[in-house]
Amino acid sequence: MHPQVGSQVRWILGWQSMLALVTAAVSGLLGGRAAAVSAVVGGGIGVLAGAAYVWRALRHSEGEAGKLYRAQVLGEGYKFAVTMALFMLVFLAWRDVPALPLFLAYILTFGVYWVALLKKR
Repeated sequence: MHPQVGSQVRWILGWQSMLALVTAAVSGLLGGRAAAVSAVVGGGIGVLAGAAYVWRALRHSEGEAGKLYRAQVLGEGYKFAVTMALFMLVFLAWRDVPALPLFLAYILTFGVYWVALLKKR
């Protein structure tokens, strides 16, 4: 992986993790322990899905354009599969999960991608 790409990945995953923890703290203050745990889980799903994308899509940072494109598509597929599997696991294992903090933390982790696109390199 190119060093600049590696620093961007660390930046994204770090901010996603930080946002998940801040959301958990606020959720805990407003909704109690279950809300805080729910936010950690939702943010964790976003972080793990992003890590799955990185693991698959950025294994090879050099090569033919077609191979790089396929790696990106596969990375998005992995990200989607991890996201769906983890949400399914949460809803099967925790029937009364507080949904608002779960989805709020998950959605906030996605906002980091948009900020990263706007961030000067």
